[in-house]
Amino acid sequence: MKLRKSGEQGPHAYFYAMYNYLNVKILLLVCLSMLNAETMDAQELIELNSGTQAHLRGLSVVNDRVIWASGTGGQVGRSTDGGQSWSWRTIPGFESVDFRDVEAFDELTAVVMGVGSPGYILRTTNGGKDWTIVYKNEDKRIFLDALYFWNDRSGMVIGDPIDGRFVVLRSFDGGRSWKSVPTDRRPPAQEGEACFAASGSNIAGIARDEAVFVSGGTQSRFFHRNNPVKLPMVQGLETTGANAIAAYRSNTKKIAKNLIIVGGDFMHDGSDSANCALSRDGGKSWFAPNRSPFGYRSGVSWIDSNRAIACGTSGVDISSDRGVNWQAISKTGFHTCTKANSGQSVFLAGAKGRIALLKW
Repeated sequence: MKLRKSGEQGPHAYFYAMYNYLNVKILLLVCLSMLNAETMDAQELIELNSGTQAHLRGLSVVNDRVIWASGTGGQVGRSTDGGQSWSWRTIPGFESVDFRDVEAFDELTAVVMGVGSPGYILRTTNGGKDWTIVYKNEDKRIFLDALYFWNDRSGMVIGDPIDGRFVVLRSFDGGRSWKSVPTDRRPPAQEGEACFAASGSNIAGIARDEAVFVSGGTQSRFFHRNNPVKLPMVQGLETTGANAIAAYRSNTKKIAKNLIIVGGDFMHDGSDSANCALSRDGGKSWFAPNRSPFGYRSGVSWIDSNRAIACGTSGVDISSDRGVNWQAISKTGFHTCTKANSGQSVFLAGAKGRIALLKW
């Protein structure tokens, strides 16, 4: 019989150690799962009293105090106390205009975009008391979809195709004036391809001076530097495709790598079939999440480097792993969601004046 030296371990000791290791690993996984569940459960929506019945699709959150919203009936609203109270104005002469998007710079200055013909962009510098028409297009085919600003000077508007090319407008003076990008420089659209004016968020800033946008309809594509990439999303009908894109930039001097796109079929808003796409390389390639948002989604926004929120007419979802897995937190419908440009607040807006604050 071989004598075991002091400290030497026998076979039974090895298996005992492995047993303990597995138990500890399982315990850690359970704890992490419980922690994640508790984190998700802690996130809830607090509905606010907006004081309007307008259908809201435009939303701009300047900081934790200043929020602007826009919608049907020519209405534009503003809060300067974090959404606790709102002041609404119907812009004279624009009572029938649907302002689908708004971009605000501070509590006094904002730009709103009206869809349909004529296509309008208006600007205020006194908190919405007075508005100046800074762009008007009376072409019967004009339909503006989304408005975006990189900073307080450079902005962009995307519109549905005319003569086979997307409408693109640019401003370099804070929205005081707008110029159409020459026809030969506009991205060409395929037959039946367009953009959705569902939330004002189918444009995103991917770099300090670059924007991208997404399309839907018979084709759903991601556009960057005139190199469109077909998306792995439901498409083929006028009601299908991408509706919104969010880009997360950890370094403002470089191109955003982490992108989330949401959409689906708004005529079947409970379907989660091919309603979300993710990229980790700035849009060069795309893949589907493991667990998709629970229905058609028209709005998406990053909350921080890992968490994101998506909303649509059938509910609201949260992801804590950069869009790979989504968990429903509400069945209440919203059209758009966005985080403060400077601050931590996340707001949502939707039909009949519905506005909510995400508690996270």
